[in-house]
Amino acid sequence: MATYHVILSVYVLTFLIGMPANLLAFYAFVRKVLDKPTPTDVLLLNLTVSDLLFLFFLPLKMYEASNNMEWNLPRFLCSITTFVFFSTIYTSSLLLMAVSVDRYLCVAHPLQYKVRRKPLHGVIGCVIIWVTSTLHLCFIYIVEQPEKTSSAPLSSEVKHCYDNFTQEQLNVVLPMRLELCIVLYFIPLVVCTFCYFRFIFILNRASSLHPGKKKRAVGMAVGTLLVFVVCFMPYNITHVQGFITWNNVPWRSEALLLTTINTILDPVTFYFSSTAFQSNLKNLLSFKSKSGSTGNLMNPNQINRDIEGQANHPAVTISSDITPL
Repeated sequence: MATYHVILSVYVLTFLIGMPANLLAFYAFVRKVLDKPTPTDVLLLNLTVSDLLFLFFLPLKMYEASNNMEWNLPRFLCSITTFVFFSTIYTSSLLLMAVSVDRYLCVAHPLQYKVRRKPLHGVIGCVIIWVTSTLHLCFIYIVEQPEKTSSAPLSSEVKHCYDNFTQEQLNVVLPMRLELCIVLYFIPLVVCTFCYFRFIFILNRASSLHPGKKKRAVGMAVGTLLVFVVCFMPYNITHVQGFITWNNVPWRSEALLLTTINTILDPVTFYFSSTAFQSNLKNLLSFKSKSGSTGNLMNPNQINRDIEGQANHPAVTISSDITPL
């Protein structure tokens, strides 16, 4: 099991890097959505909101780690923090799946899909995703909720936040965790893998597409799959192992720790796929005056061309809405 110092260090680094990076991503996507939004823009904006929500509650987990993983805060904060942590994990996986479907359809059926593609579809998809993850995690929240209802800190007998379940609790929690990882992780992983393999295959056949844009699009597809595997898979494997052994998995805390890195990798992926993000970051780090910085920020049209990877080659038959994550 990871030491409390390691857990705290990872949390602190994640917060210090992830919060400003996601705020920058939020700013860029808001500008894009206010200009000429696509369904993918709406999905990526919601993905950034999910990461920010996760980071907003991360200081509470820092406090827990600094107290040797003992929860000395009011119990209701334990419930809310745990719900936010788990719900944002699965909200992110569902949003990434939706993005992969949208990007695949853009290149597989460019003409038909472009006619029917509307920002409203992204909004509807996001609503369904948030409701789905919330309902699943609310159910777990109710089952795992301790018997006591006071707002005081946890008693001496129950010092840990959502850990050390009784066998009676495990009889309900373990099957629910298995259902979570199948429905909200493995199914999205299969869909995402299929869409991106087809996406890459189609792009490689489009010889007229600008090589730089093709490279960014393929790189972001591979990066998204790596996020699924590196950040989310270990934690979901603990659900499968826990169901098989019918007990809590000892390395579950380490697996959960990996999921926090997702909030860093998402904006890093945005940065390397978009000169708009790079320009905004350079302006912020250079401490230029407000007027000077504003003049140097890329306009929404440039963000549209860059994030969506629009090609300037008339011979390209693939939709111009190839959207690197």
